[in-house]
Amino acid sequence: MSLEGSLKEFGLADILQLIYFQRKTGVLTLEGRMDRVRLLFYEGSIISAETRRKVEANRFGKLLLKKGLIKEEDLQKALEEQQSTGEKLGSILIKKGLIGKEQIQEILTTQITEIVIQLFSWKDGDYEFSPQGVPVDKEMPVSLDTQQVLMEGLRIVDEWSLIEGKLSPGTMFEKTGKSGAVLTPDEEDILGLVDGERDVSTIIESSHMDSFQASKSLVSLMEKGLIEPKEAAPVAPALRGTARPDKKGIPYPPFITPVIFLVSLFIAVISFPSQRSGHADRIKTSADIDNIRFIIEAYKYENSSYPQSIAQITKTADSWGRQYIYKPAAGDFVLFSAGPDGKEGTEDDIY
Repeated sequence: MSLEGSLKEFGLADILQLIYFQRKTGVLTLEGRMDRVRLLFYEGSIISAETRRKVEANRFGKLLLKKGLIKEEDLQKALEEQQSTGEKLGSILIKKGLIGKEQIQEILTTQITEIVIQLFSWKDGDYEFSPQGVPVDKEMPVSLDTQQVLMEGLRIVDEWSLIEGKLSPGTMFEKTGKSGAVLTPDEEDILGLVDGERDVSTIIESSHMDSFQASKSLVSLMEKGLIEPKEAAPVAPALRGTARPDKKGIPYPPFITPVIFLVSLFIAVISFPSQRSGHADRIKTSADIDNIRFIIEAYKYENSSYPQSIAQITKTADSWGRQYIYKPAAGDFVLFSAGPDGKEGTEDDIY
């Protein structure tokens, strides 16, 4: 089955149902304006998800921190060991006794689910499904029921319609002093983070939950009268819709759609390189790494082992003309660029 086209003509829900009911194995690639995502399917179930926007190892570690399952210093040591040995981050954490296998599988499931769910906010983009063999992690298998993920995605999209227009990433909330309301555990956690200083993006970043659940809890607390906006945050012109000025002449949006909220939230919680001139080079290099990673996995599928050197599979150089750094290890590998400075292990390395 060869499947490709525009999401405007054939939506994500239809694509997932087709793959699920036909029990297909292969790779679904979705390309949008802000991201490129690859979903791996095995017999109709989702077993992996990769997004160009985020470094997977760091994002996995970030989820561990958000859920309070590991200390930041322990995570940094594990990431350093992963970079030097090529061993999987999860395996390192288990070996050190910092976390259990079941917890890691739960985090991986959450990680995949969040990547898939955010796709439901895409209004346009292109897709291509390629039937092919995919690598299956036998040590720590993860398999998501595609139908359940589909239903969850549709539910969240529906609930976003209730949240839109009520939150802005830069809005700061303060407590009203009202008490007596019955709160869910999530609402209690979020209420504890409201201090009149943190904005929405910071509250979400500090919570142990995903952005949708945290946003939903904030709106619920506001509707129960327990918190109120301290001040309205201005929105960049590129992100606002039809605007009108407030008393100070600063425009603000009458509504914020789910996709714009997610994009602006993403911008608010990550750090971009200070020099915009090299941004395009970093994007190209990140895309190359994404493609090479899949070539490496395809090589393993055909040869039952990873290549010994990157020269066996590609001669592609990074944006600065240097060879990508590839370190194979038992059952895994590390792939990255040394970045603009050409020095391995510095902050501008690109994974």
